[in-house]
Amino acid sequence: MGVAALAGLRVLDITTSVAGPFATLILGDLGADVIKIERPGSGDDTRKWGPPFWGGESCHFLSWNRNKRSVTIDYKTEAGRELLRALLRDADVLVQNLRPGVLAANGFGWEDVRELNSRLIYCSVTGFGGSGPLSGRGAYDPLVQAFSGLMAMTGEDGRAPVRIPVSILDQGTGMWAALGVMAALRERERTGVGSHVETSLLSTAMMWQPTQIASYLATGELPRRRGSGTVGIAPYGAFPTADGFLVLAAGNQGLWETACATVGRVDLLADERFVDNESRVVNQAELEAELSATFSENSTQSWIAALEAAGVPCSPIQQLDQVLAHEQVRAVGGIVPVEHPVIEGYAAVPLPVAFDAERPPITRVAPTLGQDDDQPQWLARRV
Repeated sequence: MGVAALAGLRVLDITTSVAGPFATLILGDLGADVIKIERPGSGDDTRKWGPPFWGGESCHFLSWNRNKRSVTIDYKTEAGRELLRALLRDADVLVQNLRPGVLAANGFGWEDVRELNSRLIYCSVTGFGGSGPLSGRGAYDPLVQAFSGLMAMTGEDGRAPVRIPVSILDQGTGMWAALGVMAALRERERTGVGSHVETSLLSTAMMWQPTQIASYLATGELPRRRGSGTVGIAPYGAFPTADGFLVLAAGNQGLWETACATVGRVDLLADERFVDNESRVVNQAELEAELSATFSENSTQSWIAALEAAGVPCSPIQQLDQVLAHEQVRAVGGIVPVEHPVIEGYAAVPLPVAFDAERPPITRVAPTLGQDDDQPQWLARRV
């Protein structure tokens, strides 16, 4: 397959913030020629998100916009609209995440564009979907985490709900958008006709919680905040040690029995409150109190060494500096150095997929605004 599987495909990127740019980053990393079309003067909103800045560039923009070129077009003017039409006639994919109706109001809705190019894949990424009473509402990741129920179950029981600290709905929606585009391209090979791919942060949020939804429908009980734990498995989560925390995941009865023997708590095996997983889940608070008292007697590393030697899944809770320095992260290529014209020591996270042991390369760092305006070759096909 190779790491440039989408080479020869042209993608027009009329996106801002995170979800849309992440979708086109994926396509660009896989070899597509991505032209990011930005507002003259201001560009993508994330160019102004900061601090932190790195070499004068927003860390947000740097993160979501590599392997793209930047062209500024004001499609609210006739000259800009004509230029965009010319690009659309020769494009394979358009990805847009503007508020529903904005592109259509300027003559670039799905119905308009497919008259220009019947083979075009038109991908719309929205917050709440393209129809319904909230379809016109602007949306950012934390708003949809709150609306969808995710935030209500995140954090510790009895305390305020918290946001999942990464843009999990933005990035997840970008992944679904890229997957939808690739499926539509495959279908176009069969039919010769493009299609309209749609996804939203709300749909992604629903997709991320099927177990919680099924549990509510089955029992009528609302999910509660479980901190580092999960529903239906115990012990499964973080426990305090003498100098920090560790996470223990005893996902079956054999692992539970081995864990008890390893930490010197075989007495728990005879306790009817903890005799099987169902009992441990019902009596989870008591179980966690017992294990917390035991783990607090020794250091994180000593417990990790003992549990790992016994084959019990566990992990220290690491800070990001420890993660980036870890030999395993280096071994899988979790972060790679990339040459940057301004930023010394620049590095980035590649796509988490390999083809024949090779990760997709980062060939272009995030562009400056309008970087390619004066390079007419971007109008040419397959440059």
